[in-house]
Amino acid sequence: MLPDIKERMLSQSGLNTRSRDVFGLRCLPGECVLQRTLMVRKKLTAREGRGWLSGTLFCTHFRVAFVPQDSPKTDDNADPVLLGDHDVALASIEKVVVVGPNRTKLVTPNSLLKFTPEELVLYCKDMRVICFLFDRLTPDAQVIEMTYTIAKTYQPLKPGSVLSFQNAALGSVEMKQFLSNRRRDTHMNWFESAADWEQELERCGASCWRVSSVNDRFEMSTSLPRFIAVPQKVFDTELKKSFAHFNEGRIPRWCWRHPRGSDLLRMASFQNNIYHEKDDIRNLEMILFGCQSSLCVVVELGEELPSPADIQLAHSRLRALCLGDISTSVSMPDDKWLSTLEGTHWLDYTRSCLRKASEVACLLRGGHLTVALQEAEDRDMSCMVSSLVQVMCDPHCRTQHGFQSLVQKEWVVAGHRFYSRINYHHDNDKEEAPVFLLFLDCVWQLWSQYPSRFQLTDDFLLALHDSIHLPLFSTFLANCQRERCKRSQNQGQSYTPVNGWRDVLHPDSSLDPSDPPLPPVWDWTLQYSKDRQDRFTQPVPPTPPHQPLLNGNLNTNPEPHRLTDTIPGSVFLLSRGTFSCPVNLLPWRSSSSGIYKKSHRRAPSSENVPGLERLLKAWAQTEYPQGLTSTCQPQGPLDPYEPLLPHLMWPCMGLWRECYLRGALHAQAFSHPVSANHPHPVERLAREVQQLKDKLAQISASTDLNPPSKMAESRRTESNLNQNTNNGTFLFPASRPQGMGVPRAAPPPTSTNQQTSTCPPPALAPPFRPSHKVNGGSNKHTFLFGHSSVAEARPEQRYYPAPSKTKLPKSNSSIPS
Repeated sequence: MLPDIKERMLSQSGLNTRSRDVFGLRCLPGECVLQRTLMVRKKLTAREGRGWLSGTLFCTHFRVAFVPQDSPKTDDNADPVLLGDHDVALASIEKVVVVGPNRTKLVTPNSLLKFTPEELVLYCKDMRVICFLFDRLTPDAQVIEMTYTIAKTYQPLKPGSVLSFQNAALGSVEMKQFLSNRRRDTHMNWFESAADWEQELERCGASCWRVSSVNDRFEMSTSLPRFIAVPQKVFDTELKKSFAHFNEGRIPRWCWRHPRGSDLLRMASFQNNIYHEKDDIRNLEMILFGCQSSLCVVVELGEELPSPADIQLAHSRLRALCLGDISTSVSMPDDKWLSTLEGTHWLDYTRSCLRKASEVACLLRGGHLTVALQEAEDRDMSCMVSSLVQVMCDPHCRTQHGFQSLVQKEWVVAGHRFYSRINYHHDNDKEEAPVFLLFLDCVWQLWSQYPSRFQLTDDFLLALHDSIHLPLFSTFLANCQRERCKRSQNQGQSYTPVNGWRDVLHPDSSLDPSDPPLPPVWDWTLQYSKDRQDRFTQPVPPTPPHQPLLNGNLNTNPEPHRLTDTIPGSVFLLSRGTFSCPVNLLPWRSSSSGIYKKSHRRAPSSENVPGLERLLKAWAQTEYPQGLTSTCQPQGPLDPYEPLLPHLMWPCMGLWRECYLRGALHAQAFSHPVSANHPHPVERLAREVQQLKDKLAQISASTDLNPPSKMAESRRTESNLNQNTNNGTFLFPASRPQGMGVPRAAPPPTSTNQQTSTCPPPALAPPFRPSHKVNGGSNKHTFLFGHSSVAEARPEQRYYPAPSKTKLPKSNSSIPS
């Protein structure tokens, strides 16, 4: 068996060195190489060009590293990079599988191998599957030793193991000094000081709002940031009385202002059985209405959007579908893959979030109203919807630095429970829910429909997705700004009813001054090479500045459906796509209790509801501009500040294939335990089908007098057969004339997806390189994906299914049958 790791580190003095270059591997300061294996080949993914890459495999106490054979020599003077392009952190590994002659085994620290592995497959938490092939000339002892080393070093994360992992990467004296001298990116807004918030208010033209430091010491609310934006006319002394009326003290606060004068707010639900004084009511309504005096729409997020438990269940089902069940060696058949994808409800939840954000964006576009997003705790779906609204409406949020600032404002400092939702320690499974990953999927849906409107690319979204699973960044290792400040300052706090939260003399016992400083996730040079970072952005035309707003409230581009007859002080509730004005919407306006609830504003009237519904009618016409027989053509709005409203019909909603299906082909090694030295069964089947297709093409070319017209006729027929009768989702893109839309669907993952014709691949992912694999189907449908010979194109056209088989989706319905 493998000797103890500490003994190995002490005995192998040649490997246990602080040199930056060990056998060609560029090590971090203090990083120890535990095992090295020569003559190893790594299987490249579609994004890497496919094929195999020869090199050397290393295992350290921090990562599994692969150094290509022809890689350039490292520069000793360059800054350290945590992970190379072919590396995987030990904390990101979920399963270790070895493949031998006609067998497959899941390796654990206590496993005993009775055969020499030919392949080593690493299943990662970020849904990557990394496959290494050992050469026949590689000594068996090295192969078994490497397998045992990885299996013993990698382990499920626990509180102690997370700190050990952080120390392995960042705990050396050199690394601590290096990180302490790192400068933050000055191009993005960190929202950690009053000046940062004032800069955002100035950028949005919100002159009637101010920055309040009433929560500077987290006395009013432990989950809110130190600084919040409130109306100018509300003083801090009056503001302090409002925190008790909301759950966790999360009062209504400003998030963003639309160029047409509407304000977006966030707040938690109201506390029940609270006595409302007359002054309290005036302050509450001044905060709720902000700078508007006539109309406020409260958008309830709890009824239509998924709960954290729903998101966690959907993501676990999606993961099992895309990677298969490793422990039981069972993969989903091709003919049931799409229906199983529907059953995960992941795309349902993505669609629900985008629909709700589109409704809010259309309301803000109307101008001169306040839209307040209300959630029970204001820490999950309110982060989602407010961020999606700003991505849709604000071109600045579609740039890399603008998007990073948006995440800082609406997620990091706003108090999203990253630490609990990601659950690095696996100590609280009830709180685990990848809400932020669902948000990234929604942004990818917008990017795939409007790629030319985004400066950031899908490579950036994918890099951010993968970074979440690496427990090294302060961005994701806390639940609120107070916890981050507590760790960075290395001081504890105590609470008393009189003094509130105060620093104590002795630091918290769980914090050690020797703990390594954790960098933010936005320090990309610490994670990726310059070539990889260059792919994070793409050139876009500059956005002209929006029209100025006089006094921050004048609408310079009025709409014909503007609500000019709205009664001052009207408050409406938007729920399930309809407006209402319930009497108990604001607790202090309800007369069902003996508590004093008199309001200085007039009661809302249902006569204004049709006017509000007209604001959303424009969105419905944009979503289905020419009926169901039209193609999905999200023509970019002429005004750069018009919202990018997504098409939400199922042919236009796609699976983020570059993220979820990038390891699907490698996962077949477990369900098809065949040696990698021999062709895979799918590869052999693909070759046979390709040969038959070539013979049929030769016969058709020799006997057909007019092949182009008949081919066009055949392809039109094929496009009709291309529709799944169960859900209207296109199984693969049919041939189309130049300029037509690209259909979108999620093909089965158990083989390489290619095109049989010369049309571009679907917008789910960039086109794969030519290959000879095919996709098998059932008796009902046959899926054959040939390669594309046309260069990649990302047109902004989509098409809808036939009108006879598609119905309008409801606001909170499942996939139409």
